[in-house]
Amino acid sequence: MGIDLAIGIGGAAGQGIATPGDILARIFVRRGLNLKTYSAYQSIVRGGHILLTLRTSDQPVLSTGDRLDMLVTLNQDTMDRHLHLMGQGSVVLYNADKIQPGPSAAGVQLCPFSVKELAPSVKGDLVQNTIALAAILQLIGVDFDVLEDILTLQFQRKGQAAIDENVGVARAGYEHAVRTFQRFPTPLPQLDKPLAFVDGNSALAMGGAAAGVRFYCAYPMSPSTGVLHWMARHGQQLGIMVRQVEDELGVINMAIGAAHTGARAMCATSGGGFALMTEALGAASMMEIPVVCIDVQRAGPATGVPTKTEQGDLWQVLGAGQGDYPRLVVAPTTILDCFKTVPELFNLAERFQCPGIIMSDLLISEGRSSIDPADLSFDVPIDRGEVVGVNGSNGHANGNGNGHAADGISTYKRYAFTDSGVSPRAFPGAEGYVHVVATDEHDDEGGLISDEYTNPHKRQAMHEKRMRKMDGVLPRIEPPKLFGSPEADVTLVGWGSTEGVIREAIEQLAAQGVVANNLQIKWLVPLHVDAIMEQLGKARRVIIVENNYSGQFARYLRSETSFVADAHIRKYDGEPFMPHHIVDGVNKILAKETTRYVPRHEILV
Repeated sequence: MGIDLAIGIGGAAGQGIATPGDILARIFVRRGLNLKTYSAYQSIVRGGHILLTLRTSDQPVLSTGDRLDMLVTLNQDTMDRHLHLMGQGSVVLYNADKIQPGPSAAGVQLCPFSVKELAPSVKGDLVQNTIALAAILQLIGVDFDVLEDILTLQFQRKGQAAIDENVGVARAGYEHAVRTFQRFPTPLPQLDKPLAFVDGNSALAMGGAAAGVRFYCAYPMSPSTGVLHWMARHGQQLGIMVRQVEDELGVINMAIGAAHTGARAMCATSGGGFALMTEALGAASMMEIPVVCIDVQRAGPATGVPTKTEQGDLWQVLGAGQGDYPRLVVAPTTILDCFKTVPELFNLAERFQCPGIIMSDLLISEGRSSIDPADLSFDVPIDRGEVVGVNGSNGHANGNGNGHAADGISTYKRYAFTDSGVSPRAFPGAEGYVHVVATDEHDDEGGLISDEYTNPHKRQAMHEKRMRKMDGVLPRIEPPKLFGSPEADVTLVGWGSTEGVIREAIEQLAAQGVVANNLQIKWLVPLHVDAIMEQLGKARRVIIVENNYSGQFARYLRSETSFVADAHIRKYDGEPFMPHHIVDGVNKILAKETTRYVPRHEILV
């Protein structure tokens, strides 16, 4: 029999919610179970309300789901907020010394324990976490030895006394659960192959390492800071220079400077920081310097809701910087896709010598997912594009430029006109090659065209050369493919991180007799207009699903194709979609009750 188990751990910031969550996650993936987690937290160090959700299964886990099978309440607030949402067959664990349950639905197993009775000599509020963790494992059929080994490893730096104390508390909680609580009918299985689990920010950072990044810089800005943490932890070992910079203006300019020298350079921020980077991104395009920037979206505008998710930065990214310039914009759809997208984007950015922008969001960047370690291959192809004056084998790094003058200095034209729009570049310091880069418009040698008078013909020709690059990008990226039956009643269109929850909603709709499919857009610029319209032109009814208020992708799609969707499902309260939000929206739209459904966020009973 398969297993599909969702566990919630709720309390206030400072109550140690992450530690039992990490231990559970480690146990699940070591058993080969799939896992997805999401933490709904507030922007404070102490207090507030946090709910960490872990969902594990022997089948692929597409989202954290609609329900909780088990809830650990570390304070009264969590009990008051969530008990009434727990359904039949679920379990609620709590410290009866301090927390009292209210009315609950029939079939909910209330599982009280007393810290005073089980651990009378141990001080500290975190004792209840250890007892609850042990009780969880007993309820799902995990032997105590597994927890004992993990606690021994976790506390070994604090000495044997700390190990003995924590193992003793856990044993008391485990034995109390044996005596008092009713186990779940399906024990946690042990599968053949252990998995890894990783958060999206770490996956982006590892993708950068696989791509050959040699310079990373950032200003800490939630929810992108995890990329900086990973780079700071591993950069020295991997030969990556990592810098925490004073602000995002400095960040993007330092990254562009490093990329200009020939290093693969990357930075990350969120929407507010990205706003400060836009002028420099335009400068990078004018100078034709490839740099990669990650925008981990959060709820806006302004400071917005710093710890909540949204897909609200699309039009900011599309309009980042004045004027027209070539850029690449991609929105990974899963945590594993975060890892795989970074090397692909670097290869394209260097081949076409323009900025590359990754649009992630809090849901995918701070969420965690199980991954087969075999899928994290760091042996990826590296394409540096057309580079001259360099001895090496990466890409086309052995060209001879545009010839040499008699004095040994190259007549190299950095911005030479080519049919593809891509001019061979030489890294600064390459012997025999001298060139100028500037953010002003220039001729093919880099000389400014507006010092004394503006040359309209040169401006037009150079502008067209830059923009011509984009014609070569589209054939090199994979177009979106339809997921599900081509004869569906409804086609759900999403972009980026909504893929998993949309596809779980499709499964639920199928159980209700509604056939739906999904067209998930990953590459936003350039946009696969023909491939998208081929699919949407055959669809019976199109509903666009987005985590923003105004339907930013719907508007973008309409601007590029004139296509107008039949209806929309939008969420902008800071929390991600749950499958039933989409199911409810589809049903109301099919019933012709609305063409714009906005779900109210709550757990489905």
